[in-house]
Formats: sequence, structure tokens, C-alpha cells
Amino acid sequence: MGDIGSFLPFILMFVVVYFFMIAPQMKRAKKEKKFAAELKKGDKIITKSGLHGKILEIGEKDKTCIIETMSGKVKFERSAISMELSSSLNAPAKTS
Repeated sequence: MGDIGSFLPFILMFVVVYFFMIAPQMKRAKKEKKFAAELKKGDKIITKSGLHGKILEIGEKDKTCIIETMSGKVKFERSAISMELSSSLNAPAKTS
């Protein structure tokens, strides 16, 4: 019984780290992957570096997309698109 009691703090610490750090991170990664998979032609997006544009073409093989900006066309990885900023940009306008 004494041996289990000495490992109890380590086990408890692992459980706390899992529920406060690992599980939310896994949930967020899953949500971002779903967002990248659901991108479609014509979506207005913002990249993680702050580039605003509209998706012109989506490459299925290489997981890239061509984005039209005011200065021309740019090819980006889908993972470079910001989920939070793009979601708010495409959200329907709220009426008061």
C-alpha cells in the first residue's frame, strides 16, 4: 500500500496535465484539420501571417490552395489559413 501511495502524486499530476493541456490541444488540432478540409472555392480567408484573400483553387493532391489577393495570386498551404479569423470573416452579418 505504501508503494502505491508514493506514486499517487505522479499519477494525479499526469491526470491534471492530460485534462488541462493535452486533451484541449488534441481537440483544437482536430477542429483545425476539419476546417482545412472543409475549405471551398470562393471562401474569404486570412492566413496566419495576415494575408487577406479569396480562395480561387484548391489542390487536392498537394494540400495547397491558390489565393487571390489585391496584388495577384499566391499559392499557400491549407495549414497556413487561420481558422479563427477566417471563420469570423465568413460568418453572417448580425442584424440589430
